[in-house]
Amino acid sequence: MPHPAGPTWEAIDPVRYIANRSSGKQGFAIAAAAAALGARVTLVAGPVALKTPAGVKRLDVESAQEMAETVKRSLPADVAVMVAAVADWRPKEYRGEKIKKRGSAPPALMLTENPDILTNLATGAKRPGLVIGFAAETENVIENAKQKRKRKVADWIVANDVSGDVMGGDMNRVHIVSAEGVETLNEMPKSAVAMALAERIAAAFRAEAAE
Repeated sequence: MPHPAGPTWEAIDPVRYIANRSSGKQGFAIAAAAAALGARVTLVAGPVALKTPAGVKRLDVESAQEMAETVKRSLPADVAVMVAAVADWRPKEYRGEKIKKRGSAPPALMLTENPDILTNLATGAKRPGLVIGFAAETENVIENAKQKRKRKVADWIVANDVSGDVMGGDMNRVHIVSAEGVETLNEMPKSAVAMALAERIAAAFRAEAAE
């Protein structure tokens, strides 16, 4: 089970990078819960200072490109849980030396798009049987998640509203969006959200095996 979690850092020069506020807490909690239920989990961890969950294989990366390559090497798998907050863009050019100030004029920073790890996985030849993406939204959470599920060709999208202190906090409230509809979980600790998701993943596989 490849499981990217945390942010990515997109280097500008040796001392600066583009990043986001993801703490990795929810992703690490899901890895821990899945392993506790018996899954073999490969945690592809962005740059976070979190302890590796028991029974989990951890592979550390920094950039979106590194994460994409590591996820690809982790296939084949039955499930992919794509929790990472992957930067949408990276600097088009990496400067090998620190960029100096030039009076009042800021340096031009040209960006280029990062690989879409979720879509590439969901449409690839080694697609896992269950592909789960995450959506960090600040408005129209459920509607945006429904659109993202179709656009990314994912089986489930787990959506949450990050307009408050969810990113970096210990509590979360999520909506599980699938072809069958939307299930909303009450606000609870991220560890409880993780176990609820892991249990639903296990149930989905039991149902598939019974067919």
